[in-house]
Amino acid sequence: MVNPQAQTTTHFMDILNHLFEQHFHAPVTQVQPLQGQLGGSGRKIVRLAGEKTSAIGILYDVREENAAFLEFSRHFRKHGLPVPEIYAQDLDHGAYLEEDLGDTSLFEFLSKHRSGEQIAAPVVDAYRKVIATLPRFQVEAGRDLNYKVCYPRGSFDRQSIAWDLNYFKYYFLRLAGIPFSEQALEDDFSRLTKFLLSAGRDYFLYRDFQSRNIMLRDGQPYFLDYQGGRKGALQYDVASLLYDAKADLPPDLRQQLLDHYLDTLGGFIDLKRDAFMKYYYAYVYIRIMQALGAYGFRGFYERKVHFLQSVPYALKNLRWLLHNVTLPIALPTLMDAFHSMLASEKLQGLASDADNLVVRIVSFSFHRGLPKDESGNGGGFIFDGRSLPNPGREDRFKLLTGRDAPVIDYLNQQESVHQFLASVMSLVDASVSNYQQRGFKNLMVSFGCTGGQHRSVYLAEQVAKRLRGRSGIEVVLQHRELERMAAENSAAEKAAQ
Repeated sequence: MVNPQAQTTTHFMDILNHLFEQHFHAPVTQVQPLQGQLGGSGRKIVRLAGEKTSAIGILYDVREENAAFLEFSRHFRKHGLPVPEIYAQDLDHGAYLEEDLGDTSLFEFLSKHRSGEQIAAPVVDAYRKVIATLPRFQVEAGRDLNYKVCYPRGSFDRQSIAWDLNYFKYYFLRLAGIPFSEQALEDDFSRLTKFLLSAGRDYFLYRDFQSRNIMLRDGQPYFLDYQGGRKGALQYDVASLLYDAKADLPPDLRQQLLDHYLDTLGGFIDLKRDAFMKYYYAYVYIRIMQALGAYGFRGFYERKVHFLQSVPYALKNLRWLLHNVTLPIALPTLMDAFHSMLASEKLQGLASDADNLVVRIVSFSFHRGLPKDESGNGGGFIFDGRSLPNPGREDRFKLLTGRDAPVIDYLNQQESVHQFLASVMSLVDASVSNYQQRGFKNLMVSFGCTGGQHRSVYLAEQVAKRLRGRSGIEVVLQHRELERMAAENSAAEKAAQ
């Protein structure tokens, strides 16, 4: 049975290939899937490479959002801002081609160059460059931007704030089991909204100004994912960067960067710091609530548990705010909810899990591309099991997998398999120990073979078995091709009914 989704993906890849060849006058020789759903947005992202150049291809079926990104990109480049060049587009098919800015995000750079709260000087320098560029987006480029293309709203207005607050209420508070009075919380939301809207809001609001949306190339920052931008207050974006949950910036560094931002902003507008700070922490709160709503929706509701790994860091930020900040308005019910979140056994369980090193082990088929790293770490191992004896060549094993006893027995009898696993474990053990010492939170270990059914599954199971039970380690095991086959079989059964 033909998979309609596979047909659609193939069709869109043909469009991207055509855009690449049309622009570079050369064929695509390699396609590399990148993070398939960036931040859970649903966009498909691939790197297309020819013999001499590469580009990033985007597939997304929301025309208005694509149009906003493309127009904003051209506008920002006109103002000399470091954003990707748009090479080609086909809005009718939800496809466009943009400049390849490499693989190192600010978040990845931070993760690789820190030990607990000790952050290396080059990372601080990168953050200073980023924070100094923000006013150019907000003020300089924001003055003559065409806000008519903004999607879904032209400004961060009452409706936008209501969406964020309700997202937090229904997908985080409700699903986390935090008790609250509906009407009393709505009264607090109304007061908070009125206060937020009394700040100056005649600037470009990037909306998702955080460390995963900033790439570093040759030490210089480049900016992505501003398609949700709209008119709004200055405070929101700097709050987004400095209270970016998993970045977990120390409070003293946050203050240094905020001071640097305000010093730079003073070169663009007549800045009154007291007036800015009057609203700043209220915008910090709403940004944290927006993020928690997203974590709750993706984690509690959609069961994508890796999103919940960010919750403890957001709670850490809330704890600091509750101890160090007093807002100019009273929000008693909301503050009670925050205190209940910090005391919640359910959320404390997430906090203890967050101290672990998460080792994600994946089996896959090389024919279907490399697995995606959704942690943002960007490191780890990909081991090629195709040099090992292949059970799939024998009829007795064709319908079995690397989890079935006959296949396990067969591979256990092969000396080359034991040698392979010994080498793998030596490398993985060394990285696990180093990552734990340095406070890293994610390591990915992937095993590929021809079909992703026998050898890679067996190897992934064996390594997961050896790592489980170790102190401070959480093992997440995924058999990508087995999951895909199960989903296809289920769909075929439904179609036949």
